[in-house]
Amino acid sequence: MQTKPTRLAALVLVSAASCQRAETPAAAPNVVTGTPDAGTGDVNARIQSILGEPARYEQAFAAFQKAVAAHDAKAVAAMVAYPFTANVGGRKVKLPDAAAFVRHYDVIVTPAIANVITRQRYADLFVNADGVMFGQGEAWLNGICKDAGCKDFDVRVIAIQSAN
Repeated sequence: MQTKPTRLAALVLVSAASCQRAETPAAAPNVVTGTPDAGTGDVNARIQSILGEPARYEQAFAAFQKAVAAHDAKAVAAMVAYPFTANVGGRKVKLPDAAAFVRHYDVIVTPAIANVITRQRYADLFVNADGVMFGQGEAWLNGICKDAGCKDFDVRVIAIQSAN
């Protein structure tokens, strides 16, 4: 299993309800990296093979970047999977809903994290069974199942990490 880089100090959230395919092709690589000439095809193929429905991930990726770039706390909060555990004031705090996330937005989505999120290229996303990763793990998106078979899911922000 691929591990996340250890550069960041604290994982803010990991959702146990993350949606992933039961079978992961053994021959599939764990990292998708884009080159300046690469498009979204490699990332979409990787998302399809592990997570399913790349169009949903691409749409969530774009909406997340747009909301963070606009410093739109309400829009970002609407994309988060709850409950969301965040590092607030040096301690982990469970945020039950979007209103709580909005109150702590500036502590969670720091300027450094916002910069990583807004500068991330879709073609350069890291993809594994944990979801799609921004930067070195500053933020993660993954599918949250809406039914027992995970035939229907929403792509949500499942993690934001502090660089402290």
